Amino acid sequence: MSHTLGIRQAQKQKTRQALLDAALQLLEEQSLSSLGLREVTRAVGVAPTAFYRHFRDMGDLGVALVEEALDSLHTTLVSLLAATGDGEERIAATVELIVAYVRTHPAHVRFIAREQHGGVQAVRAAIGDQLDLFAQEVKGQFAQEPESAGWDEDDLLMLAGMYVAHMVMTASALLGTTPEAEAQVAARARRQLRLVSLGRHHWLDGQ
Repeated sequence: MSHTLGIRQAQKQKTRQALLDAALQLLEEQSLSSLGLREVTRAVGVAPTAFYRHFRDMGDLGVALVEEALDSLHTTLVSLLAATGDGEERIAATVELIVAYVRTHPAHVRFIAREQHGGVQAVRAAIGDQLDLFAQEVKGQFAQEPESAGWDEDDLLMLAGMYVAHMVMTASALLGTTPEAEAQVAARARRQLRLVSLGRHHWLDGQ
């Protein structure tokens, strides 16, 4: 019996992932608010009723895509910040992380960039929650660093939020770029992070 349940669970997970993958592919050319449930199930080859075994509605599927797109970056980014310290190594490594992620997950990045201000409220909220969580995690890392001595909690969160917003902005700018344009976007991103870093070091001057 347990073997049979295991097979069923694996098949259910496979179908769920197929629905996510199909939706992501269809979203390359349209917004989530314009994508129909039947389009997704037709692409997977399952009946529309099968959709509801996995998601309540298209908004619920969109939230799952948000988690799929951003969850894996949390640990990676915080580990990178912890390993590189404050300075040029961190700046270079952060930009390299963004470039690599856009190269390997362009559809996820395009989805986040489009739906961050899109028409599906549940998805907008999920993206906002994920980015807020990102900022809290980055703030936690910044708080451990000697450069943050004397900073209050609100200012640390503001700095972390700037860092996260910059990542999203850079990822969006990298979408669909040529190698030459990619290099230009990456160079500009490094300069922008350098400016943020300089501001951090002088934030408490005169206070």
